[in-house]
Amino acid sequence: MQNYNIFSLARNALTGHKNWQRAWRSPPLKPAYDVVVIGAGGHGLATAYYLAKEYGVTNVAVLERGWLGGGNIARNTITIRSNYMRDESIPFYVKSVAMYEALTKELNFNMMHSKRTMVDVVQTYPKMRELRRRQLTMDIYGSTYEQISEAELRRRIPALTGGGPNARLPVIGGMVHTDAGVNRHDAVAWGYARGADELGVEIHQQTAVESLLRGADGAIEGVQTSRGVVRAKKVAVAVSGHTTTLTETAGLKLPLRTMNLTAFVSEPVKPLVDVIVNCPDSGFYFSQSDKGEMVIGGAPDMGQSFRRDIKQHVFEDTVTAMLSLFPSFKKLKLMRQWGGHLDIAHDASPIMSKTDVEGLFVTAGWWGGYKAIPAGGLTLAHLITTGQPHKLMAPFTLDRFRHLDFVMEAGTTTAR
Repeated sequence: MQNYNIFSLARNALTGHKNWQRAWRSPPLKPAYDVVVIGAGGHGLATAYYLAKEYGVTNVAVLERGWLGGGNIARNTITIRSNYMRDESIPFYVKSVAMYEALTKELNFNMMHSKRTMVDVVQTYPKMRELRRRQLTMDIYGSTYEQISEAELRRRIPALTGGGPNARLPVIGGMVHTDAGVNRHDAVAWGYARGADELGVEIHQQTAVESLLRGADGAIEGVQTSRGVVRAKKVAVAVSGHTTTLTETAGLKLPLRTMNLTAFVSEPVKPLVDVIVNCPDSGFYFSQSDKGEMVIGGAPDMGQSFRRDIKQHVFEDTVTAMLSLFPSFKKLKLMRQWGGHLDIAHDASPIMSKTDVEGLFVTAGWWGGYKAIPAGGLTLAHLITTGQPHKLMAPFTLDRFRHLDFVMEAGTTTAR
C-alpha cells in the first residue's frame, strides 16, 4: 500500500498526480469465501478490516449493491459522541470515540477529525434532569459531560440569540460533552476500504445480494447475487435499513422497523459556530462543516418508511424550531437535502448478534450508527471469528429480546 505523507504528495505533484496507486482493487468475484460481508458502508468495511487485521481472516468478500460509501454512511450528520444513558451503552461508545481519534494514523488516511465538543441547549427542566442523570452515569465510565449556565451557553454559542425569557421555550442552561467530534464520512469509508484491501479483503461494488441461501441443515451456505451465487459458511449482514429485507429471505424475523431520518445543508458561510449544537427539546441539531456549510438534522418520520428523500413537513418543523433559537439563520439558503433509511429495535439499542440461522450474523438497529463504526466493526469481527460476543457488545445480542433484558437507551434520537 502506498504510504500517504508529505513526501509522496510532493513526488506525485511533480508528475501531475498521475502515478498514484489505486486505493483498492477490483478483483474478479470468486465462487466462495470464508466470510461474506454484505454492505460496503462503515460497519461492513470496518468489520472486514478488523477480521483481517485482528484475526487474520483475509478470505473475505464485501459485497455492495451500489458504490462504496454510497449508502447511509454518505447520508448522515457525522456526529461522534458517547453521551449515552445506559451502563451497557456508554463503554461501547467511549471505545468507539477513542478509536476514531486514532483512526487517521492507523489507516494512514486523513479523516479530517475535529474534536470540537457538543453543547446541548436545554429548554425544559425535565430534560435538564434527564441530562444530569446521564452525566452522573457517564462519570462512572470516564465520558465527559458537565452542566453550564445559560450565560456560559450563550458565550460559547454567540449565534444563539433566541430562546429568551419571553419565548415559548426559554433557554435555561446547557450541557457540554467535550469528547464529541466530527470528521469526513467519505474518508472513513475510503480509509477502511483501503486498509482492508491491503490486508487481502476483496471489495465488490455493483454486486447486489438478492437473497440468503441456506443448506439442507438450515445453516447459511452463501448468497444469491446479481452476479451469481457466492458460497460462504459465514455471512454478516450490515445493510442498515435493508436488514429485514435480506434476513426474511432466509425465513428470519427480526425485531426491527425501518424509518427515515432526514438532514439538509445550507450554503457555506464564514465560521460562525465551532461546536456541535444539539437542541433536544426543540428537536434539531447542527454543526458547521470545514467548508462553512450548516449541516442540520431533525426528527425522524413517525411511521415506517424505506424512503430516501425528505418530507416537507419534517423540513418545515426543523427549520421553524431552529429559527426560534437562531433567528439570524433565516438568511441562509438551502443547498441540498437528503434522507436515510435506518432500522430501529424496540429498545432503541443496536443489535450485534449471531442469529438462529447458523453462520448468519447481523449488525443492525443503529440509530445514528456513524459514531459506532470502529467499535461496531471490531466487536462484530470478534463475534464472527470466535463465535462469542465481545464484552462490549454482549448486552446487544438478540438474546435480550428472548429474556426481556432490554437496553432502553434514552441517548438516541427516538427518545425525545
